[in-house]
Amino acid sequence: MNNYLERITIDTNICHGKACIRHMRWPVEVMIDLIASGMSFDEIIADHPELEKEDILASLAYAKITLSGKSLIEVN
Repeated sequence: MNNYLERITIDTNICHGKACIRHMRWPVEVMIDLIASGMSFDEIIADHPELEKEDILASLAYAKITLSGKSLIEVN
């Protein structure tokens, strides 16, 4: 899981410091919204080719950690 978490970046200059995918303007919360809307991984990647399957898995891993009450810093 830690390899996936390396894809999650937090930069105050990108999306107001929200957790994002690989320094891109793709907040984790948007990825979770796409999944929750019923889109498959393949559909997400087809619509947004700059994303990779590992980015989606990283978003889910990050969501799991934050729901458990931990921070990205604690896990890394």
